[in-house]
Amino acid sequence: MPADFDDRIAEIVRAEHGRVVATLIRRFGDIDLAEDAAADALVTALERWPADGIPPNPGAWLTTTAGNKAIDRIRREGKRDAKHQEALMIADPEHNEGGPHQPTGPISDDRLRLVFTCCHPALALENRVALTLRLLGGLTVAEIAHAFLVPETTMAQRITRAKQKIKNANIPYRVPSAEDLPSRLAGVLAVLYLVFNEGYLTSGAAGTRVDLCEEAVRLTRQVASLVDEPEVLGLLALMLLTEARHPARVDAAGALVTLDKQDRTRWDAALIDEGHRLVRRCLALNRPGPYQLQAAINAVHTDALDASMTDWRQIVQLYDQLLRVQPNPIVELNRAVAVAEVDGPAVALSVVERLDLAGYHAWHVTRAELLRRLERDAEARDAYDAALALVENEAERAHLVSRRDSLR
Repeated sequence: MPADFDDRIAEIVRAEHGRVVATLIRRFGDIDLAEDAAADALVTALERWPADGIPPNPGAWLTTTAGNKAIDRIRREGKRDAKHQEALMIADPEHNEGGPHQPTGPISDDRLRLVFTCCHPALALENRVALTLRLLGGLTVAEIAHAFLVPETTMAQRITRAKQKIKNANIPYRVPSAEDLPSRLAGVLAVLYLVFNEGYLTSGAAGTRVDLCEEAVRLTRQVASLVDEPEVLGLLALMLLTEARHPARVDAAGALVTLDKQDRTRWDAALIDEGHRLVRRCLALNRPGPYQLQAAINAVHTDALDASMTDWRQIVQLYDQLLRVQPNPIVELNRAVAVAEVDGPAVALSVVERLDLAGYHAWHVTRAELLRRLERDAEARDAYDAALALVENEAERAHLVSRRDSLR
């Protein structure tokens, strides 16, 4: 079986995981059962598809197979409660409107319901995000732990506690009513932002997870249809302006291309136009927040026809505003990159050195680039090595190796 066939199966499995799990949770009302059945279905697919071929509708195949696996588990165990027994009686869960677990809410979307379930205020914010990345994105515990800069055992405990809390508190699987939306919105936006980032800057060895980026954009558009909130528009704009640069982000050899070196004629003009329109809408509302300010920073970048035309002073000013509403070392690190263009690498390095981010690969990359500009090559080489020790993404590793090896 050719390697590209295995890659195709892996791609389908990643793309369909959230849909399958969300559908099973709607039908059976049990997160653990849904995860186990989905995993069983994926194993079956990996066993059968190489011999039988990929079915015409692989998502439907996985959903049906997973549903049958769940039913088999319920019958085999014989100890499930009444809600599972009721689920067994649903002949066609996709079309039976009278099923006992038919959810309620403003719109009908299983995955969006799943996001709101995981983002219930009864859960700690970090647990909401972690659980949604696990269930919706199908990320491994190791990948989520890497994204959060915490040990894998810590992340596993968070996810387990979150699932148990949903079960014990009988948290409903639905999009909340209009009056409940504001209390859930911050967690939902944080989840969607991290789902998009994990797709765009995946912590695994593979390249960009396009499916996660597309899913995050799709769900953010749906949230924007539910609430009139500038931060939702800001997040959508941020995603679109970031995704617009995707075609130019990796070169023919598979190495990362940094923003200043990208061929801007390859950027998606339609996504940039939509993102700029959203940013202008946010400015008109005059209720700035973190996502809007990040979108505005990206709007400045994408407004420049060439990297040399970038208005770095405006970007520094936007980062100053962002630090006021969202003070954290990651924002300070990103601001330092802009400061280097305005005040020079020595000033920026003095800022970077004060940040407690030794476990964050981008901190080492930023140090390496600043040290390089200051012609402190030996220190720069060590910083590149420190970054490489923390990076698994193949495109980024190729870029960093090239930068390190080009030093004198």
